[in-house]
Amino acid sequence: MASTSGAAQVLVASNRGPVSYQVRDDGSLHAKRGGGGLVSGLSAIGPDAGALWVCSALGDGDREAVRRGIGEDGVRMLDIPAEVHADAYNGIANSVLWFVHHMLYQTPLEPVFDAEFRRQWASYETYNRAFAEALAAEAAEGAAVIVQDYHLVLVPGMLRELRPDLRIGHFSHTPWAPPEYFRMLPDDIARAVLRGMLGADRLGFLTRRWADAFTACCEAFAGGVGDTRIGVHGLGADADFLRRRAHEADVEERMTALRAEIGEGRKAIVRVDRTELSKNIVRGLLAYRQLLADHPEWRERVAHVAFAYPSRQDLAVYRDYTAEVQRLAAEINDEYGTADWTPVVLHVKDDFARSLAAYRLADVALVNPIRDGMNLVAKEVPVVSDQGCALVLSREAGAHEELGEDAVTVNPYDIVGTADALHRALTMPLSERADRTKRLTAAATALPPAQWFLDQLTALTGQSGS
Repeated sequence: MASTSGAAQVLVASNRGPVSYQVRDDGSLHAKRGGGGLVSGLSAIGPDAGALWVCSALGDGDREAVRRGIGEDGVRMLDIPAEVHADAYNGIANSVLWFVHHMLYQTPLEPVFDAEFRRQWASYETYNRAFAEALAAEAAEGAAVIVQDYHLVLVPGMLRELRPDLRIGHFSHTPWAPPEYFRMLPDDIARAVLRGMLGADRLGFLTRRWADAFTACCEAFAGGVGDTRIGVHGLGADADFLRRRAHEADVEERMTALRAEIGEGRKAIVRVDRTELSKNIVRGLLAYRQLLADHPEWRERVAHVAFAYPSRQDLAVYRDYTAEVQRLAAEINDEYGTADWTPVVLHVKDDFARSLAAYRLADVALVNPIRDGMNLVAKEVPVVSDQGCALVLSREAGAHEELGEDAVTVNPYDIVGTADALHRALTMPLSERADRTKRLTAAATALPPAQWFLDQLTALTGQSGS
């Protein structure tokens, strides 16, 4: 599959790649291309840079593409056995490492690090080793390799053993747990995670807070970070793409439909999230209900436009969470709704054009995660907003480090405090809202995706001291 054996000068490794395949009814394969910061970054370094993206086959279509030898130039897709991938991705990455870094465990009952966990951890090692071996085989002498995220924390250490000549980086897109929470992991697993990461020449994090938490874990459990350099790269919004896309015809159509759902003359509190446990959608709905209880003057004058797009529905805890979001939205509508006012306008079917329409219409954006590595929604809404938008932002979002000064800050657990913040945002003078939005936009776009990737690459290859 598009192999450039031993010749790649710049390599990226991630669980999900830039393309996925579906088998059509007639047996042909349909390729769907993705976007995002890595795609922008790799395209920014130019076609002559000898770049290769190593990723995992994620579904039957991807595996069939590998079997047929079909692929994209500059992409190598690994056909890791489906059961190994499921153990590594769902069993360890999303059900253990994600939960630790987002501090999501209900500790009276979980986690349980039993024999089944150990079996899944062995699959996680196998999965990481497959990436390390592929990268070792594809990289030119002295090549730069940037490994992505919590799915592949063992790869830097494994790759360092195979190819000491390589310049290896790793970037974490999540928060990093503080030592007192990270130590929940079994001691040998905690050390394996840190040793794996410290195999890199340079580690990147979204905020200084997460970088400092990682350093603290290393000092507590691994004797420090050694020679590994630590950097911070706060991924920003892609303003040019967002503004262009937000004014296409399908977005205009969605705006008309949303205005009808909200109702003439009403203000809109908008949230756009995947139904991940960390996004705190349920408490956001509870805060909105508190607003309607505490401030009856907002009844029939505001609508909460809540987009809660399903995520990880193969895990029961996520299915249950999605169901609770729907149940609570229906309860609020039953309690407060009238013949011509739906208090909560809830959509659960993913629709990017509709999300952009909501961004443009929002009077208030509610971004209240329990804990988030960055949260790009907080950065995207100000960029796209037509009239300026007040941002209610959790202090536990990574984006708060850059945007907090011009947002209305909330403690994500405080329902009454969040309701008060919503009221303050709704009553903010338009001139103040516009001024804040300008400053939020400047901060949100300071490091667009292509530059975010190039800065990491430059720092890794020694052209910067960071």
